[in-house]
Amino acid sequence: MTIRFGLLGAGRIGKVHAKAVSGNPGATLVAVSDAMPAAAQAIADQYGCDVRSIDAICAAKDIDAVVICTPTDTHADLIEQFVKAGKAVFCEKPIDLSLARVKQCLEVVRANKGTLMVGFNRRFDPHFMAVRGEIDKGTIGDVEMVTITSRDPGAPPVDYIKRSGGIFRDMTIHDFDMARFLLGEEVSEVSAMAAVLVDPGIGKAGDSDSVQVMLKTATGKMAVISNSRRATYGYDQRIEVHGSAGSVAAENQRPVSIEVATGAGYTRPPLHDFFMTRYTEAYAAEIAAFIDAMAGKAKASPSGEDGLLALALAEAALKSVAEGRIVKMTEIL
Repeated sequence: MTIRFGLLGAGRIGKVHAKAVSGNPGATLVAVSDAMPAAAQAIADQYGCDVRSIDAICAAKDIDAVVICTPTDTHADLIEQFVKAGKAVFCEKPIDLSLARVKQCLEVVRANKGTLMVGFNRRFDPHFMAVRGEIDKGTIGDVEMVTITSRDPGAPPVDYIKRSGGIFRDMTIHDFDMARFLLGEEVSEVSAMAAVLVDPGIGKAGDSDSVQVMLKTATGKMAVISNSRRATYGYDQRIEVHGSAGSVAAENQRPVSIEVATGAGYTRPPLHDFFMTRYTEAYAAEIAAFIDAMAGKAKASPSGEDGLLALALAEAALKSVAEGRIVKMTEIL
């Protein structure tokens, strides 16, 4: 069985998903839609699919599922529109910037018995999955502490910052999901600090570009997240999990993993330049998992509920920064 896809949004992440869908033998990209006709046509030309309107894709009998890569403020409405039409939905994070709106959207998904998967692609990175695999095997004993480092090579334009929902909802939200994935328990307390160290314009836009977050579960397990919008040396993505019997870590990845030794010393190639190349395998694997969910082989995961909980952690972090205190998750959910 081949799953027939429609792609909503032909921007940067839309291009990534177009490649992932087209590269899967169990899928075919049937149509693409974008507010910018030229962007949609470029994907159509590259992958041999149609350019259609969103409503036409929704009504189409030759499309089984959609990948939503449109601006965040359209996600919830589109999820509802397509689950009501009986199509499976894969949606980029976040579902919405409002917890209340996300809850409302998930009620519609449940009422229509829809399939919804949220794009927390890092769960599917083979290196991070291997870390989780060692946890599951009991290699490091009981998880006690998680350390997540995630730093972008450069800050996005301030115009993007203004509509992104802020660093916690836009960037750290991936790390909130990864922390839940690795801790194996829900977070009960959040403490966060934030600063503007990279671009004063980001501060003027009401956001931060450098943050540290501490998460704690009811049993005392902890996770520390370090985010920066600037890493001059490349896309910095590392995790370490410390347990009662040892630790396991995933180091930064490079396009070429070599080390050169000369009289001048040891050198290694630079890191990946951003998420499009660093997480290529993860994007392909998450689309494969979505296809499996549609075939009934597994549940759609990360789920809409996972998206809700990651956003709730972002809200707790924002509240912690604003009020300068530890925030209990019972205050948020």
